[in-house]
Amino acid sequence: MLQRAASDPMPETIRVFAGDCTTTFEGSRARTQRGRVVVVVKPDRTVLVHDADGYQPVSWLTRPDSLTVETDSSGFGLVARTDEQVLRVRSHESSGWVEYPATEAGVPVGSHPRTGEPLVRTGGAVVGLDSDAEYRLPAGATVLDDACEDCGLPTIRAECGAVFELCVDRACESLDDAVRDRFDGEWTCPDCGSDLRIIRRGGRLLAGCSAYPDCETAFSIPAGVVVGECDCGLPVFETARGRRCLDGTCEAFVGGE
Repeated sequence: MLQRAASDPMPETIRVFAGDCTTTFEGSRARTQRGRVVVVVKPDRTVLVHDADGYQPVSWLTRPDSLTVETDSSGFGLVARTDEQVLRVRSHESSGWVEYPATEAGVPVGSHPRTGEPLVRTGGAVVGLDSDAEYRLPAGATVLDDACEDCGLPTIRAECGAVFELCVDRACESLDDAVRDRFDGEWTCPDCGSDLRIIRRGGRLLAGCSAYPDCETAFSIPAGVVVGECDCGLPVFETARGRRCLDGTCEAFVGGE
């Protein structure tokens, strides 16, 4: 027998149950059905009951607060609950179940040079399908077809003041270091005239005043390339949303200049 409550860690597996089942839903979609169905339980506890027709499940409960699954020689049963909604599935005669590893699906970007496992891009990261390997991507970064000459991992193209092509693994090549080498001390603080230094603070890459803490001026560096100078003296960036001053609140900046 397998029982799992909402407070238990969610396994990164998909569980599949199949057989002659009675499915009962209590709540806004109240109904009772019987048929030979396939029941899919996802890692987030979402339960989907599919029959032979179409892609839409005949019953489901998304991310329930609690889920209990029981299996024995006579079959299986599960109960999923969220507030006033309850989904119950109970098998009858022939039935079976199996468990498979599950990950988020992403765009293939090659293989890990050490483990050989597939690497995929999922949202803001490149991850390995067979391990906990994860490489966070800078905002707006593109994963390239080329591999890093030093470690063999994929390379990326990132815009952060200039265009940088470097390894996806920050421990191999650091975007922070690349931006610092290019722009550290390049710009002047508009409030006190001191140099702006490239720093990381609060998880963000900033151009911060070197006179800190006497001067607390700091600007988040946008994803884009420097294409000119604003009337305030700070750089103008070309970003995916158009041109902007390094100071996003700058009153001197005229868009499109």
